[in-house]
Amino acid sequence: MSDAPAASPAPPVPESLGRLALRRFLRHRLALVSIVILLLLTLATLLAPLSRYSPTQQSPKNKLQPPSAQHWFGTDELGRDIFTRILYGGRISLAVGVTSTVLATLLGTLIGAAAGFSGGWLDNLLMRLTDAFLAFPTLFVLILLGALLREYNLVWLGNSVYVVIFILAILSWMWPARLVRGLVLTLREREFICAARALGAGSTRTVLVHILPNCVGPILVSATLETAYAIITESGLSYLGFGVQPPTPSWGNILASGQTHVFFAPWLGIFPGLMIFIAVMCINFIGDGLRDALDPRSIYPTSR
Repeated sequence: MSDAPAASPAPPVPESLGRLALRRFLRHRLALVSIVILLLLTLATLLAPLSRYSPTQQSPKNKLQPPSAQHWFGTDELGRDIFTRILYGGRISLAVGVTSTVLATLLGTLIGAAAGFSGGWLDNLLMRLTDAFLAFPTLFVLILLGALLREYNLVWLGNSVYVVIFILAILSWMWPARLVRGLVLTLREREFICAARALGAGSTRTVLVHILPNCVGPILVSATLETAYAIITESGLSYLGFGVQPPTPSWGNILASGQTHVFFAPWLGIFPGLMIFIAVMCINFIGDGLRDALDPRSIYPTSR
């Protein structure tokens, strides 16, 4: 009886890019901690109606009380509970940041993909339009529009959160557009795109099925930076009095209301400023984790 040759071991199954990116992201401890903190912060804002205090009800006898068991973050000059107002204000600030970023990213992706894939006169037209929008300083334009809306007695429109979201989106789509255009210019000459065209794929299918999925990583990283930027911009705009107007709370106008009491009631500025800092830092750390996880050339995730 002859000995049968030993069967060679099966080759290892290569790990998919998605699983590899997830494994790299899970090694980024700062990003994981930031996700947990941001989720807790979002959950707290969603549960704001469970608070026993109203964000707008005034109580003059309780004004400017320091943090205590009854009022965790103290009260403001009108006796309103700061903790409750910060929770409701977080709804506005986070919603403005996320929604305006989604709109700006979608618009920028469409414009950038159309410019990069089409080329020619359409590319020149869209990029000159992008350059024109980049010439406008966002904060000053927002202030100007807010002042114009008030001047023409459209205060109800100027105070609307939806207007702030719309304007932020209109003034923020240029960066994702330029990013996506550069990625599309690189990808459209790759072999798999030429193969898709040879098999009869149309322009729309080529862009949506073969090009844009390969741009998801950089777009996600850019979106995290845009979200942090939008939160800071909205807070600054509300702080200056041209964004979300009282009595509707946002982190920016809560911070502004405490500027006159900063020396003898510092909690009025510390807590809303701390919320802005925590939210922006968490979003930036998540962006760092996504960048390291989605970049195949990155060497940092393996050491974290």
